[in-house]
Formats: sequence, structure tokens, C-alpha cells
Amino acid sequence: MDDVSEIDSMTTEGNRTGAQVMAAALARHGVTEIFGQSLPSALILAAPDHGIRQIGYRTENGGAAMADAYARLSGRVPVVTAQNGPAATLLVPGLGEACKASIPIVAIVQDVHRKFTDKNAFQELDHFALFDGVSKWVRRVNDVERIDDYVDMAFTAAASGRGGPAVLMVPVDVLDERPSVPAAPRRQTSLGAFPLDRSVADPDRVAEAARLLARAERPVVIAGGGVHSSGAVAALGVLQEKGFPVATTVMGKGAVSETHPLSLGVAGYFMAPGGRASHQRALIGDADVVLLVGNRTNQNGTDSWQLYPQDARYIHIDIDGAEIGRNYEALRLMGDAKLTLEALAEALDAADLSGLEARRPALEHRIAEGREAHEADLDRLIDWEAAPCRPERLMRDLGGALPEDAVVVADASYSSIWVANGLVARRAGQRFVTPRGLAGLGWGLPFALGAKAARPGAPVVCVTGDGGFGHVWGELETAQRMGLPVIVIVLNNQILGYQKHAELSLFGDHTDVVHFRPVDHAAIARAVGCDGVRVERPGDFLPALKTALSGDGTTVIDVLTDERAHPPITSFEGKEALDY
Repeated sequence: MDDVSEIDSMTTEGNRTGAQVMAAALARHGVTEIFGQSLPSALILAAPDHGIRQIGYRTENGGAAMADAYARLSGRVPVVTAQNGPAATLLVPGLGEACKASIPIVAIVQDVHRKFTDKNAFQELDHFALFDGVSKWVRRVNDVERIDDYVDMAFTAAASGRGGPAVLMVPVDVLDERPSVPAAPRRQTSLGAFPLDRSVADPDRVAEAARLLARAERPVVIAGGGVHSSGAVAALGVLQEKGFPVATTVMGKGAVSETHPLSLGVAGYFMAPGGRASHQRALIGDADVVLLVGNRTNQNGTDSWQLYPQDARYIHIDIDGAEIGRNYEALRLMGDAKLTLEALAEALDAADLSGLEARRPALEHRIAEGREAHEADLDRLIDWEAAPCRPERLMRDLGGALPEDAVVVADASYSSIWVANGLVARRAGQRFVTPRGLAGLGWGLPFALGAKAARPGAPVVCVTGDGGFGHVWGELETAQRMGLPVIVIVLNNQILGYQKHAELSLFGDHTDVVHFRPVDHAAIARAVGCDGVRVERPGDFLPALKTALSGDGTTVIDVLTDERAHPPITSFEGKEALDY
């Protein structure tokens, strides 16, 4: 509901409680869903009066992950709520992921009655200390007449600058209290979309960057998740069309179409033989000028800081000045990725790019040869008909069957790599969501539900391992109850794959709890009213997938996969212990 007068008509002096004031404030910021579990109850009960529905999660950590994916795919700041104490502690992992990945979320946490503060009230906890390391901003609103102020501050903190979580604690009695001042004049500003404010880098530095790029003989662009958060996909595409090759991080996947003749694919720690970008590695390592856009230069994205060239000149565009030059000394272009890329493209329009244009045919040919070599590698390395199934075969079939508007989310660990390496972004845009902030297991299914809430008309597919899926089985019931149909592909190898293989790689042995008992995940799905299909041979996967895509409910496809299959992680290369 957008009309302020309509909202005010529901919050007259007779029934206007703190909960109604807060619900009206959330509606003003464009909130239409709250990810919650009926707490704070007064707020959840008031929300429908303002056009806001509750998406009821089963676990608080799952709710925070739902909100995260919702933000990434909608461009709107989501709200997740929780009770004080143990429920609040379960928000921490999801908010930690969002904080590291720069995703804005507003978390509203019920706190104890103001009269009971510091008296060991039921489930009382130091929430300031709890959330300090996983959020940008933590406050408590203690005055019912300041609710609008604090809600606005929370959305501003979450959506301005580098995005991230903001936590607002609300004592339970504040929501029941009635303001003593009139409702009008009300605030009318909406702060619920991000980025909230845009700034452009220093024009002199933009001009310097354009000169560096124009003179470069072997330039490369490496785009991170900040391109998606900024809505800078089109601006990056303009730069690529000028002749600059573009690679992405895992979070940046989809920043450019990976079928473009100047797209290198995902660069990072899985560029060993079998990696889609393995034959493009030299184009990054030999670059003389590297343009980083919304890229944290973290360990996985740089293959432990060994992938990017040491002697190149770096240009770094980022909204957070602290990230610029963190690991690679760079020309600082602090600003919004979209506006700064647009300014850079404009500066390049006036530059002499004849050398870049002359080299382009040979560069495109080299990239095409690398793609062909990758396909030959797969045919040499992978038995496509193997049973148990190879994940590479499943990703090939999945990529061929997905409609163009489909969204694919992944759990952490191997699942993120199978998606990033095995699926092709056939057009630019945010269609792939992976937990690469903290990369905690169990994010896949909640991500899928948040993605579906953000894009209800698009098919949503989740790729998860049996280890990650075991964290969140219960959210299948959420999918059914809340009408959020998704397809869940469980890569069931009955081990913690990354853990076992990393231990074998490092120590030649593995710990004794990396193996699971056999679990029929399809049966679990059917037990809560979803469809469940068990796949044991590779030829049965695609028909099951097509049936699920043509349906309108939640389906779990439980695929028995080869426990020895691992992605092309560079640190695993040549480790004999993995050939078991």
C-alpha cells in the first residue's frame, strides 16, 4: 500500500500502537513481506493491515538466508524478524553471510520489556555484543514516538554505501504502547531500494583510468558481486563491447553473458583441468592492466592470491574505499559501480582504442580455442554415463533444460562450484545466487525460497549436497505452506565431500565423521507433501527435471552421485590420495 493517507486511516489515535506505527513505516519503505516466525507478535499481527504478509520460516538461520537471496534478486531491502535470546543467536550466521557479501537486510529483533532490562528476564541477552560483528548498525528503540526515526535509520544504514545488515531491537512493550503525539505530520520518504545513494569516482582519476586502459596491451576486467548490487550489468556490457575481456568472480557470475566472445568465465580457485575457465588463466595472469569492479579480491576469487598478476597496474572500482587496494595496490575509483563504469566508458569514447580493436580478432579466437579445449578436457576426464552419477553430467543436463528466466541457487561448498563452473550464463543478469560471503552449509534451500518470493514467476532451482541439505530439511514444509514452489537437486554422495577431499589432499587421510548413513531425501520430500524422485542413473535425471519444471509444486530430485567426484580445485591437482 503506497498511499500515506490510506495507511494513516488505519492508524488513528484510537488504535495506533507502536506495532501499527512500525508496520506503517515498513510499508512506506516498500516492504511487502516479512520473513518471520510470528515474533514480535504485535508487529506481525499489525502487518496485514499495511499490505505486508509474513513468510514463516522454520528456523531463524534459514529466515536470514531467505532474506539475503530476496535482496539479491529484488533490489529491495528485506526484513527478517526474530525473538530475543536463542532465536536472535540463530540470525547471526545468515547476517554474517550478508555482511561479508554486502547484502542489505533489516533485522527486527524483539527485546525484553524495558522495566525488566538487566534483571535476567526470560531469554535476555546482550544483543549489541551478539550482532556487533555481523552488522553495520545495531540500535534499540526505547521510545514509541521514535519508531519512525529508528526504522528510517535502519533502512538507511542497510542500503547506503556498502550494503549490509542493520539490526533494530524493539522492547516488547514499545510495540504495545500508544504514542502521545498526533500521527501527522508523517515521514513520506521511501528508503527500501538499494543502492540508496549513488556517487561517482573522482573525474580526474576516471580520466587516468581511461588512459591506462587505452594504452594497455593486455587489459582484463574482473567483475565481482558489486556489479549486481549496483545494477551495473548494462554499464559493464558497454565496456566489454569496446573490446575488453571480462572475467567474473563466483558472486559476479552473470555480470556479463558467458557466451560473449570476450567473456572468460569465472576466475578463481577452480581453474585446474576441467575448469571452464582453465584455458583462460594465462589471459588473467599475463595482463598488464587489471580493472577490478565490485571485487573483494578474497582468497577463493584470487586462488589464494596466486592468480592475479603481480606486476600489472590495477584500477579498482568499489563503493567501499577500504576494499580498494586491500590486496592489490590500485588506482582508486571509489564510487558506485554503475555510475563509475558509465563515466569510464564515456572517457574511453574520447580515447584512441585502435590498438585494442586491432588485437580483438586474435583475442576472440584465443578465447574460443580455450572453450573448445575445455570441452575436450571434459570428454577426456569425465565418464558421462557413469553410475553413480557425475555432477558434471547433471549440470550439463540442467543447463540445457533451464528456461532463460530461471534462477539457480546453490548451497555452499562443492555445490557453489558445480553451479559456477558447470552452468553457463547465457545472458547478463542476476540469475545465480551463491553463498560466498561466509559460505556456510545449509544456505541452498532457504536461498531458493527467498529467491522465489522475490521472483514468483520464475522457475527456481536449488543445487545442494546431502551435507548442506541435512541442515534445512524442515524448510520443505515452509515451501509447501507458504506456496513457494522450488526444485531441489540433492547431490547425494553420502559424504561431506569438500571436507573429505581436502583432508585427503592435505593429510593423505580423513577424519572419521565425513561419511553419512544412506538417506532417501525423496522420501523426506514426500513426507511433507512435496514430490520426491530418486535418481540412480544419469539417463533418468533429465526426464525427472523436465517433469519438475513443467509442474507447479516443490520437487526434490535426490541423485546418487559419485563420492570421488570433485570440482577442478587447483590445490587438489596432482594429489594421489584423491585417486581412491
